[in-house]
Amino acid sequence: MADPRGFLKVRERELPANRPVPVRLRDWSEVKDELSKDSAQLKRQAGRCMDCGIPFCHQGCPLGNLIPEWNDLVWRDQFEDAIERLHATNNFPEFTGRICPAPCETSCVLGINQPAVTIKNVEVSIIDRAFKEGLVTPHVAQRHTGRTVAVVGSGPAGLAAAQQLTRAGHTVAVYEKDDRIGGLLRYGVPDFKMEKRHIDLRVSQMEAEGTRFRTGVSIGVDLTWEDLRARYDAVLVATGAPLPRDLPLPGRDLDGIHFAMPYLHQGNQAAAGDDVVDQITAEGKHVIVIGGGDTGSDCIGTALRQGAASVTTLAIGKKPPLERTDAMPWPTDPRVFEVSSSHEEGGARDYLASTVEFVGDSDGHVRALRVAETQYNADGSRTPTPGTEHDVPADLVLIAMGFTGPEVTALQDQARVALTPRGQIDRAENFSTSADGVFVAGDAGRGASLVVWAIAEGRAAAAAIDEYLTGRTELPAPVTARTIALRA
Repeated sequence: MADPRGFLKVRERELPANRPVPVRLRDWSEVKDELSKDSAQLKRQAGRCMDCGIPFCHQGCPLGNLIPEWNDLVWRDQFEDAIERLHATNNFPEFTGRICPAPCETSCVLGINQPAVTIKNVEVSIIDRAFKEGLVTPHVAQRHTGRTVAVVGSGPAGLAAAQQLTRAGHTVAVYEKDDRIGGLLRYGVPDFKMEKRHIDLRVSQMEAEGTRFRTGVSIGVDLTWEDLRARYDAVLVATGAPLPRDLPLPGRDLDGIHFAMPYLHQGNQAAAGDDVVDQITAEGKHVIVIGGGDTGSDCIGTALRQGAASVTTLAIGKKPPLERTDAMPWPTDPRVFEVSSSHEEGGARDYLASTVEFVGDSDGHVRALRVAETQYNADGSRTPTPGTEHDVPADLVLIAMGFTGPEVTALQDQARVALTPRGQIDRAENFSTSADGVFVAGDAGRGASLVVWAIAEGRAAAAAIDEYLTGRTELPAPVTARTIALRA
């Protein structure tokens, strides 16, 4: 184990400092300073891991990351062994170490009476150092099976499945409707949270291993699902759950009201140097973000970097507690008040704010939101409180209220897959759909979720496809659709 008395000698939780707000608002670079440059701090924090008899961090992580093992190896300065143990369960720690909300840390046993181990920072420090020192190399299959697989969608689920299947010896092609690989990692996550060079590094490794990438191809439009299935021995649907939840209130058709994801997509394109025609921008505008989750936070940071006059986030519910309550016991993932890097940078957050109406000017453009205080009813429902209405100025409104499911019209018509009552793609325990040879992984079958769940499902679906194609598999399967449903 790491330092047996480490958690007694080092009780404080240390993380790399964020760059100063006035500095980072002038660019799109990652908010944090180089994550692993203070090796002494990293060793101290890794040494706080107690190597518990029952490491509940495993329970918190859908990937089953071997957290105590690589904490120990970092403490011993054995980074080559540490990246081997990290890659044993996680294809892309450079993604999870940056954008995962770290349910492993809220499950950390040390977190019962001390601040949890900085698991996420140790993880990303291992992979960043591994890339820097040339420890991340292609794993080329020793034999080829002659079987072919199409992966539709290049987000974390699709990429994880593609890498696993390529390494198993199958010929894998990844289809992506956008012009670059990465899915929401590329165009949904701003650069200040994860610079896109991390995606490019991993894609280069996958190309060297033999994975083929096809960008700018929309399956169901440019190529039908039937044709795709006829060309390949198996198909994996990993298209995510991009359909946004709307807010159908009076005035919704006014100009200046947009869903969050198109706004973030264009912001990422502009940050990449693309010429974006008619870009939705917050420059000089009073911006209202409806929804208090990660997507809303990303909108705040993007709007502030674009030079918004003001940014206000409206959340319909109560302000979460600062610490766990009896209703959120350890080791569950608590819903507590959080301050993201974007919240540090500016803007206001209003809770118990129910939007009643979008108010427009004579030109048909939004000028304000009519908001009332939320009241909680005896049946648990939430409604606006009469008589509390007031207007909040708004030139740009971004709806960031989550996602309802995958886009399945073409898939259902052409491939005839069954859906769940909630609109996700129905699947068996081995991630197979009602169409022979068609599998599903990630948000398309699970619903909008975390990057760690997407990677875990991609790895598990890859094992199921390998078994479907060859009759057996040696690929690890961290989860099944049944265990996912039980843990959801």
